[in-house]
Amino acid sequence: MTQPLSGRRILVVEDESLVAMLLETILEDMECVPVGPVSSVADALKTVDEEDALDAALLDVNVAGTYVFPVAEALKAKGVPFVFSTGYGEGGLPDEWRGQPTIQKPFTEDTVRQALMQAVGVAEV
Repeated sequence: MTQPLSGRRILVVEDESLVAMLLETILEDMECVPVGPVSSVADALKTVDEEDALDAALLDVNVAGTYVFPVAEALKAKGVPFVFSTGYGEGGLPDEWRGQPTIQKPFTEDTVRQALMQAVGVAEV
């Protein structure tokens, strides 16, 4: 059975190496193509600027002590959907970012799949 997100290129912005490896594995299990992981806001902004074929992104809200919102702005400007990842859930987001698909750490493969499908507008098969 083909995965609903099969072949999609997903940027991973995550500074915790174990979480980044878990996300890579989850994305590969869903037949996605992980881009990254990228572990700093500066590198993430560079990647967003240079990559024309991003289908979506998973953004850790706090990347090495820096908020990821400039990356979210850059993705939004390019029309690339994204999901926030945070230990605080949606309640930990500033008001202007509430309502954005958000997963709370620790998360499961199913949680990541559902949030990405919501972000890219794909219905469950």
